[in-house]
Amino acid sequence: MSSTPRLFLIDGSSYIYRAYYAIRHLSTSQGVACNAVFGFTKMLLKVVRDHNPDQLAVVFDAKGPTFRKDLYPEYKANRSKMPEDLVPQIPLIKQVVAAFNIPSLEQEGFEADDIIATLARQKSAEGFDVTVVTGDKDLMQIVSDNVCLLDTMKDKRSGLAEVAERFGGTPDKVIEVQALAGDSSDNVPGVPGIGEKTAKALIEEFGDVENLLANIDQVKGKKRQENLRDFADQARLSRQLVTLVDTMDLPVTLDFSRQEPNREALAGLFKDLEFQQLYDEYAVAEATAQAEGDYQCVIEMDELEAMVETLQRAAVVSVDTETTSLNPMLADLVGFCFAIETGHGWYVPVGHRGGGAEEQLPYEEVIARLKPLLEDANLAKVGQNLKYDALVLRRAGIDLKGIVADTMLQSYLLYPAARSHGLDALAADHLGYKMVSYSEVTGSGKKQIGFDEVALDVATRYAAEDADITLQLYQRFNGVLEGRLRELFETVEMPLLQVLIDMEWWGVRVDRQRLESLSEGFSTTINQLEQQIYELAGEEFNINSPKQLGVILFEKLDLPHGKKTKTGWSTAVDVLKSLEDKHAIVALILQYRSLAKLKGTYTDALPQLIHPDTGRIHTSFNQAVTATGRLSSSDPNLQNIPIRSEEGRSIREAFIPAENHLLLAADYSQIELRVMAHLADEPTLQESFRLGEDIHQRTASEIFAVFPELVDSEMRRRAKTINFGVLYGMGAFSLAKDLGISNKEAKEYIDHYFARYPAVLEFIEQQKQFGRDHLYVETLLGRHCAVSDINSKNGQVRSYAERNAVNYPVQGSAADIIKVAMVRIHQRLAAQGLETRMVLQVHDELVFDVPENEMECVTQMVVEEMEQAADLRVPLEVSLGKGLNWRQAH
Repeated sequence: MSSTPRLFLIDGSSYIYRAYYAIRHLSTSQGVACNAVFGFTKMLLKVVRDHNPDQLAVVFDAKGPTFRKDLYPEYKANRSKMPEDLVPQIPLIKQVVAAFNIPSLEQEGFEADDIIATLARQKSAEGFDVTVVTGDKDLMQIVSDNVCLLDTMKDKRSGLAEVAERFGGTPDKVIEVQALAGDSSDNVPGVPGIGEKTAKALIEEFGDVENLLANIDQVKGKKRQENLRDFADQARLSRQLVTLVDTMDLPVTLDFSRQEPNREALAGLFKDLEFQQLYDEYAVAEATAQAEGDYQCVIEMDELEAMVETLQRAAVVSVDTETTSLNPMLADLVGFCFAIETGHGWYVPVGHRGGGAEEQLPYEEVIARLKPLLEDANLAKVGQNLKYDALVLRRAGIDLKGIVADTMLQSYLLYPAARSHGLDALAADHLGYKMVSYSEVTGSGKKQIGFDEVALDVATRYAAEDADITLQLYQRFNGVLEGRLRELFETVEMPLLQVLIDMEWWGVRVDRQRLESLSEGFSTTINQLEQQIYELAGEEFNINSPKQLGVILFEKLDLPHGKKTKTGWSTAVDVLKSLEDKHAIVALILQYRSLAKLKGTYTDALPQLIHPDTGRIHTSFNQAVTATGRLSSSDPNLQNIPIRSEEGRSIREAFIPAENHLLLAADYSQIELRVMAHLADEPTLQESFRLGEDIHQRTASEIFAVFPELVDSEMRRRAKTINFGVLYGMGAFSLAKDLGISNKEAKEYIDHYFARYPAVLEFIEQQKQFGRDHLYVETLLGRHCAVSDINSKNGQVRSYAERNAVNYPVQGSAADIIKVAMVRIHQRLAAQGLETRMVLQVHDELVFDVPENEMECVTQMVVEEMEQAADLRVPLEVSLGKGLNWRQAH
């Protein structure tokens, strides 16, 4: 390894812009833009970790004009104004650099490149190897034996060889070439008609600009000679503009030796910016300063008895489990965790195989002693993501009762804009505490062990801490959860938790043979489509490769195309759909893709997810994920099975009831439009729903000014698109694209819509203003849906948030309504001792597994509860279906 000291100079101003455009929009829950800060920080850390320089500094452009502006007022005049949401991020970036204890430099009247050039010359003369981290070609003029450039985004180094390859000689030739070619990004004029390639050839022949201008008669081409004569002074000016100053008098120390970062300052910044992973990394000092909890490992029977007696007298018990799997339906118990006061907790191991495992109490004895405690409905229990623990305990023969709060759900209601409602994030955000991470006790990667292999002393600290911190969070959240949010928590979200526990436990039955048969059929069709595609293409290629597909479609078949990127032509679905009428191969490719996705995602995957003991699929319904309060489904996602295509509908045939049962599907009819009519208090829409009219026909009649009976199918289709488009804030451009009409015509449709339904327009504007004032909007039941970016300086981001300010209350209210219905139906099924089970929820639809002899009373019950789940100014309507599979029922 070389003993030569290494200095890295980071072109900070260049990095800021690259970070801004590299990271999609990011903002905190308070709407503070932070994408550039995040990107810059990650790029900075990459340099430090990948290269470990001896010395390091960051160089920024200073505010105000430079000497180049005095030479040429038009210098950089064509530069776009800095994006408005980037401006406030610059000071934050500089705070990050300062907190890392990395020196930063800037000087009025000069550019960052001048400072870099000066430092590179001085430090290389002192014996340093200097690496300039930049993507700016202008800095190639300072490359030398001891100075190189590094573009970390392309992982490309540029030394003397790379300079010679691009500019045709030594680094001093960079100035000469740029003087002739100019630089459009900096508005350096150069000589008209001379680009970089020509300039390179001229300098190779004549050596430099002055010699070239002294020998213009020897230049080939009359027009080129003329331009050189007419713009000689402009070439000389350009040379001055591109020449970097490397003799600046820098009023700073030039010792940039690496220093330890200020972890406390970084932790504070990252906490405020909600960079959870970075906060976790730099909050170590803060966490270790905290006293460790008093956590007891229970390995003696008298200790277990004493713990149980203490817990039985507690007002609230925090409960957690440690297990062998993230899938609760496959997980075995490894241990129990309890806490009833801050800083204290117990861990009762029952399934360890690691160090000290021989000391743990017998599994059966622990279960027998804890079962009455955990099943005591009068003993209040709290936890984090208790649905998981309840399912694990049920597998162990314990029916967890007395659940009064789940901290994940409390956080979800109180802080809807939080990036995570996980325990580690909540501890950091609300308690300023860094928890022991799972990987710290189990390791990671190939060396990771299961929790059951962790030594008891290590496991105790980790596990009991979970219960302790959860209790602290409950106490904090319980004190601030009030008003309509508390009512929503207590009457909807917590009762729904029990509904979901039972739904996931029961699962949904599937026909493995039907799925396998569908998979075989899809394979046959896919193979046939492949051959047809190859025939039309005139060759075989990888249809799944966007790059190869792009070459076939846009180069060989010469179909219309968009802009080519570094990775090739875009072959996204919207691109292909626009080309369906251009060539027969396109429709085949779309069909091929659709079938391949159905096969891979469903017919091949679902059989692998059938539980070995129950023969059912047990999806997980996520209660604290979506922005609107809607439930989502995962492992597997059963809410996204396509229904519009025949193949998609056929997959639903594999979802079947128990023996001698039927599936009942109950679906709200146009619930979001009904909610909109209520929230906007729009009398015309309300009247239409009360009369039971076809709402899309009515809207078409209003917009197109014709009698309802004269509305044709195309008018109705357009009205339907507008009805739903308004919910999602669709503008004229999007509507025109969806309907295949002009922007002008689309705007006229929207104007007619609001003219007929003025209350809807008023509602939209009210929602936007409420969002601007509060950074959230509310559903019917008072749920807060975050619109943190609604005051963003970025127009595109702001518009998206404004659309959500309109959509969220509508979609969120619909979500609240079906949750209320689920709770009430579940309670009635239990109260009446019926065997019917609720097995699926797909947005506005509920699916039940119903014994044939219960169908009549269950159907009546479901309709009653769904239609009475909310008191709206319009009636709620439910459509029903039943059958031997989900498709028939729908």
